[in-house]
Amino acid sequence: MKIIILGAGQVGGTLAENLANEENDITVVDTNGERLRELQDRIDIRTIQGMASFPSVLKQAGADDADMLVAVTNSDEVNMVACQIAYTMFHTPSKIARIRQAAYLNKENLFGDDALPIDVLISPEQVVTNYIRRLLERPGALQVLDFADGRAQLVAMKAYYGGPLVGQELRYLREHMPNVDTRVAAIFRRGKAIMPKGTTVIEADDEVFFIADRCHIRAVMSELQRLDDDYKRIIIAGGGNIGLRLAQSAENDFKVKIIEQNMERCQFLSETLIKAMVFNGNASDKELLISENIEETDIFCALTNDDEANVMAAMLAKRLGARKVMALINNPAYVDLVQGGEIDIAISPQQATIGSLLKHVRRGDVVNVHSLRRGAAEAIEAIAHGDENSSRVVGKTVQQVELPPGTTIGAIVRNDEVLIAHDTTRIESGDHIILFLTNKKRIHEVEQLFQVGLGFF
Repeated sequence: MKIIILGAGQVGGTLAENLANEENDITVVDTNGERLRELQDRIDIRTIQGMASFPSVLKQAGADDADMLVAVTNSDEVNMVACQIAYTMFHTPSKIARIRQAAYLNKENLFGDDALPIDVLISPEQVVTNYIRRLLERPGALQVLDFADGRAQLVAMKAYYGGPLVGQELRYLREHMPNVDTRVAAIFRRGKAIMPKGTTVIEADDEVFFIADRCHIRAVMSELQRLDDDYKRIIIAGGGNIGLRLAQSAENDFKVKIIEQNMERCQFLSETLIKAMVFNGNASDKELLISENIEETDIFCALTNDDEANVMAAMLAKRLGARKVMALINNPAYVDLVQGGEIDIAISPQQATIGSLLKHVRRGDVVNVHSLRRGAAEAIEAIAHGDENSSRVVGKTVQQVELPPGTTIGAIVRNDEVLIAHDTTRIESGDHIILFLTNKKRIHEVEQLFQVGLGFF
């Protein structure tokens, strides 16, 4: 597939890296020549330096015969104009744009072939907000991902001493919970993936990914560590787009306090939020945190635009008694360094956002893509189509499907029923199949499984 990516920032660079590894023809456009050279040194892509919305630049990038344009520059306006030009001048079939400002997103009839011709809108702030909100609903989880409109969830969590299943083989999970069906999709031990078997023993500090019907998630979590109490009191550091959206999402279900340094922004927050309390100050101010009862806070969320400020504020909050802390980390190199120590959860906006882009690039009927472990693995939701003659999966049992190495089927969602994948589970047309890949180089083989053959037509 020939794809033009406009913007070589964190999201554009991460997307280019993912797609270039999957044998796509990638061209990246940006005004920053140094950033383009850095990308080209690492991955096999073509780069063009120039203004992403200029027709001449788009033509030079190959818009005449591109299959897809992905506009993820830092400017909403540049992204929108680029999509308009790609549609009008080059008839680009598929156009994706990152739009950050709510002022554009909240307007009906603004996007479409009769207006601004953007096929898919991506709002990174909203994606990250939804990501954090799911973590608030599952205390103790490191990652929570929805599939099939939330009917099934994939949860990552660390196994601790004292968890009933820790130190035991996975096959005993059914004995522990005879009325709950779940599947451990993968285990990461000291940074390396382990494909789980019935005889695999869960060790303390393992990062365990399991999938289950959302109503069974809490029961499975209790097997790996002592369950945390539900969160009630939240402090948000940073009143930017993500901080505001999270406060709006959470203020009806939690006691929310938000700390913002800019007085003018505080005024806007206090006028916009209904129940959340707004404080003007520095989130790294020890006296301010103590005065706001940080020791009684269930979770402290550092969500400013400054990685270092987020790390320092989260570490201080933890030392002053906050039960759990999370920090937004834009630099991918920092994420693994900080998570698991004093900072419980490090959130990478790029990794949270990348899945919402990848699902529109995947071949076959792929409806969900989630990046796991900072891009080391991937979870995919694909829909099976066709019949036994035209499909490589329909009519077969899970055991009969020829999966690439490092790939497992975790669950099948059929209508409203979540079926945990066992060897004898038979796949039907229309099933939503949830797969887990620890070797992303095999993604093309997985896509081919869900492409319908000519016999279907």
